[in-house]
Amino acid sequence: MVSNLNEAKTWYAKAFDKKPYFDEPFYVGFNIGGYELGLLPETEPQGSKTDNVLAYWGVTDIHSTYKHLLSLGANEHESPNNVGGELMVATVRDPWDNVVGIIYNPYFKLD
Repeated sequence: MVSNLNEAKTWYAKAFDKKPYFDEPFYVGFNIGGYELGLLPETEPQGSKTDNVLAYWGVTDIHSTYKHLLSLGANEHESPNNVGGELMVATVRDPWDNVVGIIYNPYFKLD
């Protein structure tokens, strides 16, 4: 959920270098590598947001993607770290305090 849908739409378009495929005042949808990234307008402040469920977006270079998201105004949450073998994960908080996960996983084929 985001407090300003237009600002979030612009931010995510820059973050993932994609334009939304669906763009309405009640929902903005992006196709990110075959997965849905949906933005919903926040009608009332929700307080702090939890990060107990995460989706990770596959990337080919986790360090440059992490730096790119930070350069767009995301805040550090978990810097890139190895979780076994060649797998690396990282998370940031977008400007609306949502956690965004990224993963480098050479075993998965990216679209």
